[in-house]
Amino acid sequence: MKFSPSIAAAVLLLPWCAFAAAPPPPDIDSTSYALMDYQSGEIIASNNPDLHVPPASITKVMTVYVAFDLIKQGRLKLDDLATVSEKAWGEGKDSSESRMFLTLGSQVKIEDLLRGIIIVSGNDASIALAEHIAGSEDAFSSIMNQYAQKLGMSNTHFVDASGMPNEGHYTSAHDLLILARALIHNFPEDYKYFSERTFQYGIKHAQENRNGLLIKDPSVDGIKTGHTDAAGFCLLASAKRDGRRLISAVMGGKTWAYREQASEELLNYGFRNFDTQQALGPNAPAATLKVYKGTIDSIGVGTLEPIYLALPSGHGALQIQTQTGKKAVAPISAGQALGEATIMLDGKTVKTVTLVALQDVPSGGFWHRFFDQIRLWLGL
Repeated sequence: MKFSPSIAAAVLLLPWCAFAAAPPPPDIDSTSYALMDYQSGEIIASNNPDLHVPPASITKVMTVYVAFDLIKQGRLKLDDLATVSEKAWGEGKDSSESRMFLTLGSQVKIEDLLRGIIIVSGNDASIALAEHIAGSEDAFSSIMNQYAQKLGMSNTHFVDASGMPNEGHYTSAHDLLILARALIHNFPEDYKYFSERTFQYGIKHAQENRNGLLIKDPSVDGIKTGHTDAAGFCLLASAKRDGRRLISAVMGGKTWAYREQASEELLNYGFRNFDTQQALGPNAPAATLKVYKGTIDSIGVGTLEPIYLALPSGHGALQIQTQTGKKAVAPISAGQALGEATIMLDGKTVKTVTLVALQDVPSGGFWHRFFDQIRLWLGL
């Protein structure tokens, strides 16, 4: 629905952060990287964010995401048992690969497989989980791609569950941030596994989580490392400070230590130089419209969910210009489009959003509708 600039318009001045130029991001020596503000979903720093790159073991975040979603749907349970096939067991025999140390033919709880994938990056656990869910790793890869498409990961294609080198297996730094944001938002209770530092299964000593930032930075609570010769050293990380979360993806770093250094530099840059601000939302109507033929005479319009913006730190005013129709005629449903809002910083458009009815308005009685129809005819 389009709204002409000639119809009713209003400008709100909100005492929030104004647009001010942020300093340039740190110089990161990697194939690509991206930094996202979690609440707004906005990229606040990047280099080659949409470049196709091999994800290595960060692939396993999608493997886990699929399992979490099936658990949420009730189609998979944490205490279900998966049988370790020869393929899964054989994948973990190579000493160069990370593994959970599964035993051929054994039955393993889904929860143990998930922890083996998330914490110790077990390739054997990834295949065992994939086969349990889909019957084969190839079939599971198709499911992974369906999830990627649904999430809007337009630069991603999977061919296996663990991230072994393959020309047809790729993603991008931006896509990994989309996946990470969905993981944290959709499965807040399950996300706790990504902050666990050790896991022990089938061997005498516990294995350490390869994400060293979990120890170095108490604000970091995930997510996943990856490394192959083709991918280099990669890290998908997330940190939460003072109620605000940022997510970073560093792809193709030179060493395991550097991927941690680069990730921490990006996170520190984002927290120091940007703020997350809310504009609009169900409790902050952008405008009030007169209602005809309804049980009430006016209605607030805004957004059913808060709109967040990642803004460079500073002071000033955020402007919201609204454009709405003059006539709102009942019945009206909550969520029905009734206008647009343009959010501006220093006169520059940042985001345009649809304004919707914030509540239902049923039709009024016969005589109320009758007289309101006359008012509409007369333009009152």
